[in-house]
Amino acid sequence: MLEAIKRGWPRIAFLAALAGAAWLGWQYVRPAALPAGFASGNGRIEAVEIDIATRVPGRVRAILANEGDFVRTGDVLARMDTAVLEAQRREAEAQLRRAVIGIETARSQVTQREAERGAALAMVAQREAELDAAQRRLARSQELAARGNAPEQRLDDDRAQAAGAAAAVNAARAQVAASDAALATARSGVVGAEAAVAASRATIERIQADIDDSMLKAPRDGRVQYRVAQPGEVLAAGGRVLNMVDLTDVYMTFFLPTAAAGRVALGAEVRLVLDAVPQLVVPARASFVSDVAQFTPKTVETAEERLKLMFRVKARIDPDLLRRHIEQVKTGLPGTAYVRLDPRIEWPPALQVRLPP
Repeated sequence: MLEAIKRGWPRIAFLAALAGAAWLGWQYVRPAALPAGFASGNGRIEAVEIDIATRVPGRVRAILANEGDFVRTGDVLARMDTAVLEAQRREAEAQLRRAVIGIETARSQVTQREAERGAALAMVAQREAELDAAQRRLARSQELAARGNAPEQRLDDDRAQAAGAAAAVNAARAQVAASDAALATARSGVVGAEAAVAASRATIERIQADIDDSMLKAPRDGRVQYRVAQPGEVLAAGGRVLNMVDLTDVYMTFFLPTAAAGRVALGAEVRLVLDAVPQLVVPARASFVSDVAQFTPKTVETAEERLKLMFRVKARIDPDLLRRHIEQVKTGLPGTAYVRLDPRIEWPPALQVRLPP
């Protein structure tokens, strides 16, 4: 047995040295006990989630992004089938061409009605001239008949002609009124035809917008988390195709007891230390402090401390900092958030900002 112990001693010594080195390394990177004016809480890195969804119902034709892919703003992530929309666009374009022809037809109707009105006005002038001549002849006949120099028959004929000329004037004026009405109708036809053209163009724009929206693009720089649908599936309006996280809006949510949460000011400096990279210290700022206390979740504190009411705090990382290291940003990583409650106190050396090169 002593021989076995002697043979195993080098291995035991190596493991002990390795454990000691690991402990010393942890002692080097972990923050020392927090001085007064600081508080800490455990949490996980999170980001705003975005659903890439359809705006109109349709069939998924292709999905171009895979889970875990990093995407930039404007990248096409998926395409919907647009065969029906393209047919509707062609139909609307045909209606537009017909409406344009309708404008030309309506304008020619206006020209025709204007010519008819001009002819009616000329007829009124002619009838008024005839009426004036008939009235003059009637006046002379009345004067001659009064002196006995004209027969009664002539007087009667001149009276009939004057009455007929007056009636012709009234008829010509009625024709002018009818021409005015027809002209107004023709002009309203032009307005209606122009409205039909505008409506057809608006329909084409709407259908084109639906076709453009059938190419689902990334609204932000981020990472695809998972697929919700597969090519060939038919989705309703608002149907989700992909889910992604916005890597320019990243934060850590953690919990603080009442005494500490009450001293956290919005905008207070926070330092984040992640378990995966404890040598880095990421700066953040408190962007939210819950106004309602709650029990601490089991994944954050011990069972004994869950009996205490805690307040949820959110620390948001600067978007400009995230953009500089955006391809290295990952969500879900656990870590610790350290909050400076008193801005007059300096950060301890272990919590000075240390970022990746």
